[in-house]
Amino acid sequence: MLIDRLFLIFSIIRTSSYIRRSSNNANLSFILTIAFCKLLIMGNCQNNPLPVDTFFGFPTALPSWPTGGGFGSGEMDLGGLKIRKVSTFKKIWTSYEGGMNNFGATFFEPDPIPDGFSMLGSYAQTNDQPLFGWNFVGKSDATDILKQPTDYSLVWSDTTTTETAYFWLPIPPDGYKAVGFVITTTADKPSVDKIRCVRSDFTDESEIEAWIWGQGGMNVYGLRPKTRGTNAQQLSVGAFLVQTDNYTDTLPCLKNNNSTVSAAPNLSQIKAVFNTYSPYIYFFSKEIYLPSSVNWFFSNGALLYKKDDESNPVGIEADGSNLPQGGSNDGEYWIDLPGGKKDRRRVQGGDLQSAEAYLHAKPVLGGAFTDIQVWLFYPFNGHATAKLGIIHEISLGKIGEHVGDWEHVTLRISNFDGVLYMVYFAAHAGGRWVDASLLEYAGGAAANKFVGYVSHNGHAAYFQAGEYVQGPGEVGIRNDTGRSDMVMDTGASYTVVAADGLSAAEGVVEPAWLEYAREWGPKISYDLGKEVKRLERFLPGKLKSLFKKLVDKLPEEVYGEEGPTGPKMKSSWDGDEI
Repeated sequence: MLIDRLFLIFSIIRTSSYIRRSSNNANLSFILTIAFCKLLIMGNCQNNPLPVDTFFGFPTALPSWPTGGGFGSGEMDLGGLKIRKVSTFKKIWTSYEGGMNNFGATFFEPDPIPDGFSMLGSYAQTNDQPLFGWNFVGKSDATDILKQPTDYSLVWSDTTTTETAYFWLPIPPDGYKAVGFVITTTADKPSVDKIRCVRSDFTDESEIEAWIWGQGGMNVYGLRPKTRGTNAQQLSVGAFLVQTDNYTDTLPCLKNNNSTVSAAPNLSQIKAVFNTYSPYIYFFSKEIYLPSSVNWFFSNGALLYKKDDESNPVGIEADGSNLPQGGSNDGEYWIDLPGGKKDRRRVQGGDLQSAEAYLHAKPVLGGAFTDIQVWLFYPFNGHATAKLGIIHEISLGKIGEHVGDWEHVTLRISNFDGVLYMVYFAAHAGGRWVDASLLEYAGGAAANKFVGYVSHNGHAAYFQAGEYVQGPGEVGIRNDTGRSDMVMDTGASYTVVAADGLSAAEGVVEPAWLEYAREWGPKISYDLGKEVKRLERFLPGKLKSLFKKLVDKLPEEVYGEEGPTGPKMKSSWDGDEI
């Protein structure tokens, strides 16, 4: 008991240091509450309110969206199977421990369910954030798309706590599949009328997305479709998966058999949604390589080079109309900064006043959601900075520098009601999806606009300010973020450069530079060994070995100078973000 209490005291001290670096006060207040609660009464926290007991709401009420099409209608037809998104729930059971950081999880049923619709699965969420999720419920005029299960199989039960829980897997009729679980607090089997199974041709493969909770050999996971991207017809139910030592199968997702994306937003709806949530992007106080518009970059002396004719670069038209179109990144052409040293340095710094956000809207998850990618262009990516043990900041010289830098965040919008559910923050070769309930919001007149932070020199995007180290423990590449006077309101200057399914006649005209498939900067290979030796001579023995360890683990993106390809050439343009 004493050891447990000492461990909890240490947890509180560690959590307190985290609080000083975070803006998510609601979550962190919960962390301290739960820690003190466990310290004082050793786990008897049932009478204390949890963040999950409060439904997340945006700072102000969402507007009414422009009318037209099926966007915001609240219903979607998958080709005979109609679905609605239910975002209100009835709590069934709560575990006050287990899972990530031992905070427990809560399990829900969608409630109320619209008349004529049936439950397809249940919802689960960790306790350390406000309730914010959804389940699809289904209805069909045809009698053979949805059917009752024939029975239930008990997959797991918890009878060790005051409130017991039983997790039931519906047993489907032949030709049908269960897509979700039922939870009860008694050992009696649920009624077969409780849930519906889905005909197999309206289902497809899913995969585990994230761990939600677990204890005693049982684990609960969130699911996502295995096939994802712009043209993928698979969509999640919003339900969870239970696995145990004896049950290791997965559950399928739904499949949209409707050939038209009936709920996709039109151009006026895309703009209305973006105007509501458009992020404020903050740059680090030491940042000298800021974004600019593509037109500013071209108009201020950017040059187009051709292989085997490097001595005769040509200026680029402001709209990029003289750039080679289509093809592949074959090394035949590349873009570079202006030739003069003074002009190169000026253009390297970008021009925040001219900076513009370039939007790409695309249907995802079977047309149930729309992703709005927000692309920013930087004329130059600065050098990397390392953390080496007690040396918190050391410049890596030219390592990491390159001309041209395209970075983005992605808003995931529900086509049922226009709600922002998640944001993807791209960071170097990866990134992270963050629930809307965990974001920081601008407040004031821009209440529902969220905040993002861009790292010093490298321009990786994060949802919280702070120091992010890319690497193992005390050694890695620093990604410093924070608020400063340099901020970009993306909603004040943006262009929808692409919207899948919308044509030029509907107001979406792709700029010429979007079809440029080659690199936005030259490839310059420098002697990494020489650069490393130059830096090593300033380091004492132990730090020198740490530095060598860092160099061995550097990601490929920081080697040499090589400009990136444009947004349309990225895998995430048509595919999913991960």
